[in-house]
Amino acid sequence: MRTERPRARRYLFTATIELIDTLSEAKVQERTSDLSLFGCRVETHKPFAAGTKVRIRIAHRSASFIALGRVSYTTSDGGMGIAFTEIEPTNQLILERWVEGLRD
Repeated sequence: MRTERPRARRYLFTATIELIDTLSEAKVQERTSDLSLFGCRVETHKPFAAGTKVRIRIAHRSASFIALGRVSYTTSDGGMGIAFTEIEPTNQLILERWVEGLRD
């Protein structure tokens, strides 16, 4: 099991996240535990394998963030790291607004 270090500071952030494996269409709905401009950590009992490409949807307050990503690592305690790989400009603004609010 290989761990990657986050590219940016991660902030505590709890929200509902839905991940869909782009190949098998398997879906998990869980909670995030942290967030950065480049990815997040997901707490789950059934993590996808490292390298799995996923569609991401994070719902927080009245906004939804949608992106593509990949599982960068899994942990033995039931978590996985997600790296965002493709974000549309409107979703990038949502992400930046959330992270800015967490910095305060």
